[in-house]
Amino acid sequence: MVSATRVVVITGASRGIGRLLAQKLGAEGAHVVINYKANAALAEESLAAVRAAGGDGIVVQADVEQAEDIDALFARIDESYDHVDAFVANAAAAAFKPVRDLKAHHLDRNHAMNVRSFVLGAQRAAERMRDGGRILYVSSYGSLRAFPTYAALGAAKAMSEQYVRYMAVELGPRGITVNAVNGGLIDTDSLDYFYNRVPGMAPMESVVEKLPLGRPARAEELADAAQFLLSEKAGYITGQVLTVDGGLTIIAPPFWSDTTGDLHDAVYGV
Repeated sequence: MVSATRVVVITGASRGIGRLLAQKLGAEGAHVVINYKANAALAEESLAAVRAAGGDGIVVQADVEQAEDIDALFARIDESYDHVDAFVANAAAAAFKPVRDLKAHHLDRNHAMNVRSFVLGAQRAAERMRDGGRILYVSSYGSLRAFPTYAALGAAKAMSEQYVRYMAVELGPRGITVNAVNGGLIDTDSLDYFYNRVPGMAPMESVVEKLPLGRPARAEELADAAQFLLSEKAGYITGQVLTVDGGLTIIAPPFWSDTTGDLHDAVYGV
């Protein structure tokens, strides 16, 4: 059982920002717990990247939408490590629909995936932190402004950001910091899905051209911000949300008026 190395747990670490962050932490010599839901091959590739960077870790399958799977995730961690130093709640999913079209099952799954998994995971991780630690929530711009079809995910992210503040107060005396990193347009497959597969969504180009920095973020740029909040350099930062959005939430497009078809009619009528 490993006891001296820094151990970081990242949910949804088989791809995207979670995978990049895992690799960056591997370069620091950390052992990273690569959590994934379904694609074992991608998770193994992520762990291989961590090892190539100089770290190590394990791969653990768990659907964090299920409370019992979160318990199973940490039970598996206990088999390899006697502590946890950091927990990153990165996994996310939601239905992109107008509020009028959200059904009970959308709301239940949204809360389970984007809020409950963070709270339960943070609880389990904090129980295993010995001499302080880091808890980080990966949020997104819908917590700050109202974007088309983003109500479910944005509201969940806002709720979790408030949990960040409460946790920071309660865990601070133990030397555990709790923060969030809030991303804007991040160049990942999730961005492609939102702008190219949600019918009637405003073209992504119409948003990018309005950004003060004029481009989406590279996934690495959000991972860099997350890495900073997990580092010793952020030891006196807690209860905060670091926004990495190129100015998106200053100007706040796309607007409902930019949508088309049935999506536009959901707000403005026929």
